[in-house]
Order: sequence, then structure tokens, then C-alpha cells
Amino acid sequence: MTQETRGQRRDPSGSPRGWRAAAQEALYGPAGFYRRPEGPAGHFRTSVHASRLFAGAVAELLQRVDTALGRPAALDFVDMAAGRGELVAGVLAALPPEVAARVRPYAVEIAGRPDGLDERVGWRDEPPAEITGLLFANEWLDNVPVDVAETDPSGVPRYVLVGADGTERPGDPVTGADADWLARWWPLGAAEGARAEIGLRDRAWAAAAGRVARGLAVAVDYAHTADARPPFGTLTGFRAGRETTPVPDGTCDITAHVALDACAAADGRPDPARLLTQRVALSALGITGVRPPLALASTDPAAYVRALASAGEAAELTARGGLGDFGWLLRAVGIPDPLA
Repeated sequence: MTQETRGQRRDPSGSPRGWRAAAQEALYGPAGFYRRPEGPAGHFRTSVHASRLFAGAVAELLQRVDTALGRPAALDFVDMAAGRGELVAGVLAALPPEVAARVRPYAVEIAGRPDGLDERVGWRDEPPAEITGLLFANEWLDNVPVDVAETDPSGVPRYVLVGADGTERPGDPVTGADADWLARWWPLGAAEGARAEIGLRDRAWAAAAGRVARGLAVAVDYAHTADARPPFGTLTGFRAGRETTPVPDGTCDITAHVALDACAAADGRPDPARLLTQRVALSALGITGVRPPLALASTDPAAYVRALASAGEAAELTARGGLGDFGWLLRAVGIPDPLA
């Protein structure tokens, strides 16, 4: 029996299978969650949906990449897991006309192209083979499906198998490449019930970031690192704006936080990738959440109200315990780190 079969087996009667295979079909199959007409915004709120300031910050980052590249005639911007194109549209709107005229914007998404999207945007199911510019993956890796491993009473990590109704049971022991990954990145120890999520996120990230010939690749996501792995994993679901039990039936999002340190080490480049929080990254891009001076309320009340609203949105994007704690993984290729 192969490792693939052990972790993801399924028979025609619909018996339980590994979480990776179950989530792949539930999220991306013909009737999958990410093909639903309402799109991700109908079920959960990301930084893109929280404020236009986020798209403005990404536009600022793209301009820094453009400068570092010497302002090429064609500047790529690739929005990975583009949803319904909200980020790529916001970035185009925030760019100066001279830069926008040179940008080649791409939205990478499995769902069909939404009506009304700027005609300049190329809609694709995978990134371009070679990118000169910025690849930006906002909350993509958390939806790359994972297998779940749980330690049995004998201290052996086993795959967790799941039925269509979300009912779980133990499967075969974790072996092969998955066992090697656990040993390096998420050792479970012998305590019964300890759980880990074994994904292909590092491979997915390496494949996407590897398409950047010159420029910058960025992943933004819920994250953890080896010094603070969650002891029982993070697999969960979202439906209609609420966190819910993950059930692989296509009606809810199925997500798990990302071992971004494993992703950072996966692309094999000699220079290290960089990890930082969204709070630090957005501050470097000019988003701080500082309230406007009260004196402005007397001299220009309308400007004060606008600035106060903007500060509130910035505070949400950078909040401790919230969006500000998201991880940013940066891989600069052939240019200096624009956030250094």
C-alpha cells in the first residue's frame, strides 16, 4: 500500500478518507466551496475586505518592486487565490497612472471570471510561467488542503480519516515523506491525542514563488512557527461569517493555519526568505493606525472624520490578536527586499 493510499484512501461506497483528499474535493471539486457564486466574501472577511488601505499598501509594495526592477516596460502583478478579483482591482485603482499603464495584472482562481472585472486583468487557473514583478498570495496557503495526523494511545502518529459528514476515525500510521516532514517541522511526541496538519503548502509555495524570475513573492496567512505549534492543530471551517466544525461536503470553507517557516525553507534558494507580522509589514508600507490630531477637527472637520475612519481601518489591519498577527513570508529574487 502506498503512502498516497494510506493518507487519502477512498472507495466507491464513500468510506472515510484522509483530510487532504476530502478537503480537495470539498473546496475545489465540481461542486466545491470555492466555486459557489457568492465567493469567499460571502463567508469570511479578509484584510482585502476589511479596508481599501490593504490594496493601497500592496500597490505601494508593487511600486517599490517596480523601482527595484528599474521600472520595466512590463510589470507583472499576480494575485494568487484572487476570490472575485477584489485585491487586483483595488491595486489597479490605487496605482499612479504611469505605473498602472505598465502593469500586467493576473488573477489566479479556479472559479469563473466575475462580471464587471477590469478587462485588463488576465483571469487564469495558474500563475504565469515567468513573472517579473510581484506575486502576492493573500490567504491562499491556508486553503491548500492538509492531512491530519493524531497520536494514538501507543504514541504512533496516524492519519485521521474523515467521512462526508465530518466524522473522524484513525487510519494507518504516518510513514514516508509525511513522517519525515512531521519529524522536521511538527514533532508530535508520544502524548495521546496530539494533532498536526501535514500539508503540501511548502511545495505549493515553492512552485508558485519559483515562477518569479525577478521581483518579489509574498504569502500572507494565518501562521505558526516551530517554537509555537498548536498542540491540537488548527483545522476549522467557516460558513456565512461564522466559525464552524469543518465538514468536507462543499458547504463550508476548510482551513488550517500555515507552517510558514516550512514554506520559507522549501524553495531551496541560498539567501533566506523573511518572516514578519502583518503589523510590521504594513507599518513599513505606511499603514500605522495613528489617529489624526484633534486640532484638525476644528480647522477641517470633514478631513478629520475621513482621517479618523482611515485610522480605524488601519488599526484593524494591524491589531494584535487579529489581522496584525498574520504572517508575511517574503522572497525577494534578484532585487533587494523592499521592506528591509
